[in-house]
Amino acid sequence: MKRRAFAKMAGLSALAMQASPLIGSTLHHRSVPAGSSKVPLGLCNHSLRGMRLNAKQLIDYAIEHKLDSVQFNTLTTFENLEDEHLAALSKLAKANDISIYVGAGSISQKSSSFSDRYGNPKKILAEGIRVAKAVESAIVGVRIGNIRDRYSDGGINPKIDEVVKVMKSMRGPALEAGIKFAFENHAGDMRSGELLGLIEETGTDICGAFYDPGNAIWAMEDPMIALEVLGKNIICSSVRDVMVWASEDGALYQWTAIGEGMMDYKYYTKYFSENCPGVPLHVETISNSQRPIPYLTSEFWDGFPDLHASDIVDFLKLVRLGRPLKIEEPPSEADKNNFDIKHQENEFLKSVNYLRNECGAGLKS
Repeated sequence: MKRRAFAKMAGLSALAMQASPLIGSTLHHRSVPAGSSKVPLGLCNHSLRGMRLNAKQLIDYAIEHKLDSVQFNTLTTFENLEDEHLAALSKLAKANDISIYVGAGSISQKSSSFSDRYGNPKKILAEGIRVAKAVESAIVGVRIGNIRDRYSDGGINPKIDEVVKVMKSMRGPALEAGIKFAFENHAGDMRSGELLGLIEETGTDICGAFYDPGNAIWAMEDPMIALEVLGKNIICSSVRDVMVWASEDGALYQWTAIGEGMMDYKYYTKYFSENCPGVPLHVETISNSQRPIPYLTSEFWDGFPDLHASDIVDFLKLVRLGRPLKIEEPPSEADKNNFDIKHQENEFLKSVNYLRNECGAGLKS
């Protein structure tokens, strides 16, 4: 083991011992901002991925469940991108007081997640702006890719430079359309400080944060601290709860329905109402699977060369506080696909009910 890696591992062991549950998680015991207002409540299409609903069907679902917003992660959610079809979707949503948030996916050609279905990154942004304008979306959601991008082609920094450059090149069209690029922390690709730097380098007049607290855990962050790092820069969101606990190589985590994990969504909702007025909480439940964060292996740190052990103390506190969760398995005679579809919808609806009934989210009764 290299000297630097050994020192980091030794530091982690000491910090893990210091991160006692008696200290308390930063996810708990927070004061609620005063004078807050209602936060819109919405649906991210990925919550109901097993149903394979298109944009029209997702809007209908949002109407049925009295939601305020729908979020489409990529342009593939639309049946087609013709002006007439987009106008019809916009009319349907508007008639039912539902806002649409459009996503265009990865804009980093260096990312393993990149797809050229809509062309190169510049063309993807141009198409995203056109679609967003047609359905009256205030943003175009974009991202780099996933945690694997921290380990390839020089790490995450060249990819950050790449996406900043392409967004800057589309500054004029974005300003003319009155649309901002909402940049997501996606699948562990970036920590909140890196995302904040990306936004500031691009320009806050055309770029803001698309914050996903579930993905913050993947990058060894306390989601509530990451929330406050990004703060007023957040212009789009997807939300779910999480549980993280110790494992032999570091930690395991599992996303959960909101209200069944470690996060304080009563505070989260109130913080949003004070600092991100009008930005919906789009529920994106992804649960019933576990993922590793092997931070006690030196190889894992190859993707985080500039991160110090002391930078993850708050994350380590969560690891000490968490408890293992079990995976729900379908009955032996059940169809696995149908089980997954029902489970996904149940997790989504539980989350909506918790946010609505316990946190006061949602504009409709």
